[in-house]
Amino acid sequence: MCRNATSCSWLRWTAAILLVFLSAGDAPGQIADNAQIADWRRIGNSSVDLDLPAVATGAISRVWFNESGSELYAQAAPGIVWVTRDFETWRAAAGVLAPESRSDETGGAPPEAEARVRRAAGTGTRWYAAGRFAYRSEDGQVWSNMTAYRNRSILGDGLTDLAVSPLDPDDIVVSNNAGLWRSLDGGVTWSGLNDSLPALATRKLLALPNGLRPARAVAGDDLEIEWQPGERIAWRPAGQQWLTADRLLRGQISARVGAAVVVARTEGEWIYGGSGDGRIWASSDRGQTWQSFSVQDGGAISAFYVNPKEPRIAVVALSARGPGRNAVVLRTLNGGRFWDDVTANLPAGTSAYGVSADPGSGAIYAATSRGLFQTTAELNLLGAAAAWTPIGLKLPAQTISDVKLDEGGNQLYVLVDGWGLYAAMAPHRARQISVVNSADFSGRPAAPGALLSILGANVNRAQAGALNVPVLASAGRETQIQVPFEAAGDRLDLVLEAQGTAAARLGLPLARVSPAIFIARDGAPLLLDADSGIALDAGNPARSGARVQILASGLGAVEPAWPTGVPAPASNPPRVIASMRVFLDREPLEVSRATLAPGYVGFYLVEVQLPKLLNAGPAELFVEAGGKESNRVRLYLMP
Repeated sequence: MCRNATSCSWLRWTAAILLVFLSAGDAPGQIADNAQIADWRRIGNSSVDLDLPAVATGAISRVWFNESGSELYAQAAPGIVWVTRDFETWRAAAGVLAPESRSDETGGAPPEAEARVRRAAGTGTRWYAAGRFAYRSEDGQVWSNMTAYRNRSILGDGLTDLAVSPLDPDDIVVSNNAGLWRSLDGGVTWSGLNDSLPALATRKLLALPNGLRPARAVAGDDLEIEWQPGERIAWRPAGQQWLTADRLLRGQISARVGAAVVVARTEGEWIYGGSGDGRIWASSDRGQTWQSFSVQDGGAISAFYVNPKEPRIAVVALSARGPGRNAVVLRTLNGGRFWDDVTANLPAGTSAYGVSADPGSGAIYAATSRGLFQTTAELNLLGAAAAWTPIGLKLPAQTISDVKLDEGGNQLYVLVDGWGLYAAMAPHRARQISVVNSADFSGRPAAPGALLSILGANVNRAQAGALNVPVLASAGRETQIQVPFEAAGDRLDLVLEAQGTAAARLGLPLARVSPAIFIARDGAPLLLDADSGIALDAGNPARSGARVQILASGLGAVEPAWPTGVPAPASNPPRVIASMRVFLDREPLEVSRATLAPGYVGFYLVEVQLPKLLNAGPAELFVEAGGKESNRVRLYLMP
């Protein structure tokens, strides 16, 4: 949010939105010299709240101290080794191999048949063991269970390893499928070491964040997780809805085609399914009849993209079949009768795990074991695909589990194995300009005074007929402009000029009002406590009786009239002319004011009074201006 018309863009406009940026603290990854580097932003983190002593993460297979006890090492399930010196921050330990895993001999029987036994250095008599539970013994024969509660482990599933500090026999660390757990008192109490340990194993991106809708993914084999808008702590379990429906669909297809289907996708009347040995089936009548296709020497079908408007058009990704073999990417334009190979130059030995496409531009993205790749191919006509180009992320882990584009093909979301979810402007937008509402990145109509984002161009001059359109900021192939307050009619015809390129002409609908509440990339709205100015979210809910400020766009004309592109005055800012209402869980709130946001360009401030009696938890909030409703957002409440 900018103090003047020429400072920062939407991507950087206020700390209150609490966007998480990639920072210098991220360890550098190996990125190909020809890789495009998108402006990635992290959504959420790599922690999961599983009601354990602290937040969890993914599976850790090994844990050990170095000889001096100054460093702790952990090996994530895919084989990546991490190291910490302060037990808070982790960095990749390139070239480090886990030591040989063996159990020490106690002279007595271990507490479990397959338990790993470790002797505490310098004691001679203190022993620990890790199996389903963690154990301690003072003589190696009689064992005390340190983690059992009602026959379950307080640390989650069975332990995979245990390490004892050479410096302190009471300092022990154990690993399991939920991460790392440390005790400084010989197993009496436990804390987690997972807050910043990037070990979240993800395999499927189910839903993108948008207003009330959380980001949702599958972690491991059988855990659906979600990151709610405004969440600040961890991903949370989200039931088994998708996993259950997916198993049912795959079972139904398998019964019809007489083969084991491992991946399935539906879109309208269309169903696509794939096997573990490169066979593909497609149906246009909800499974009554089927087209089949077999990929010679193909690996397992791993993912489908299906055009929601033209389901006969689809793209499929196959994992590599055996060492040294390639991933395969195919497209169909005729509902699966024939699949055209667009694998082109994907690197040898690559496995593909996810695929997404933008029908308008022909951009195709592949999530692979070697990172994220992009190509361009016709999605309406047969034709050769362009060469694949790597899209870099500055992270040490380059396995991309899944990839999705938002509905407008403007934002690209990827699951990075171990790290979680990231978003960026889709790189293909650099070739095809798109105009979206700056508040929620939607394609809603423009309105006088509203902020628009031009994706794919650094615009230096904009015109709408005879009206000059202020260019507020331009950076990173994204430009923010303000619709002139004088704009009238039902259409806004823009002429955009960028250095070194021909003028672009774009037309979009224009309405008297087109309200939208500002949201971050993770769906968190910009809602502030009026008294403190602090952003309201899950960690800082609104209290009953409080005054809440909503930052919005598209509320239209104001009085007295105000010049376009000029920050609103700090005192007596112009008020919104359109009738204003705000609803909380469908109940109207008292609107105390609706004005231009003092000191800012293109932002409106709507202030409401909350009731004195409220139910705790999330509630639905939206604005209505001149009878037009805004996007729905989530406001967290506290009585």
